[in-house]
Amino acid sequence: MRLDKLLANSGFGSRTEVKSLLKTGAVTVNDARQKEAKYQVNIAQDKVEVHGELVVYEEFTYLMLNKPQGVVSATEDNWGETVIDLLDERDQLKKLFPVGRLDKDTEGLLLISNNGVLAHNLLSPKKHVDKTYFAEIDGVVTEADIAIFKEGVTISDNYTCKPAELTVLVAENGISAVEITIQEGKFHQVKRMFEAVDKQVTYLKRLRMGTLELDGDLALGEYRPLTEDELAGLMGR
Repeated sequence: MRLDKLLANSGFGSRTEVKSLLKTGAVTVNDARQKEAKYQVNIAQDKVEVHGELVVYEEFTYLMLNKPQGVVSATEDNWGETVIDLLDERDQLKKLFPVGRLDKDTEGLLLISNNGVLAHNLLSPKKHVDKTYFAEIDGVVTEADIAIFKEGVTISDNYTCKPAELTVLVAENGISAVEITIQEGKFHQVKRMFEAVDKQVTYLKRLRMGTLELDGDLALGEYRPLTEDELAGLMGR
């Protein structure tokens, strides 16, 4: 792999920025200074360092983010902060994107990666990937609601959702706390499903996506790389 491509893919800047970095003599390959952008690196054997920092090449990056409210699930937005803006500068340079989306006012688990194949497999309706949410509801969720969700809620004149699993955790004083598992990702889907049974979602947080479960130690806005076991689960290994 070209040295400039390796450095750019590892978050050391754009190709242009990396070329400038190389000219300063800050990059070494096997302890020898290397200024040629087109120098071919054996990523399995060569030791590459920038200012003495070892470069560890990863073809793909996988991050778990605990998304806060008020942040847009996009790579860029003209009006507000995006989930990519929450990342460290080095990670922002890796051409990452959110795998799927959470509404601006929804919290919780969001996978961020640059692996388009994995993203497609997790988001394709044909793959039947479960997504589980915790929700607070204005209204008492009943057994009748559970049955309707299990059958498939009609949220518009021409669309009925696939069957969803609805579990009531608390239902008292006119409010409910529930968990709901769906396999789709229609616009405002969970909110629209409850509106269809005359109830309103007041708080929504995603807990799981496929085999990936939100790390309870991550504060809102924090993120970390996936563990090997978490990645293996998503890959079906």
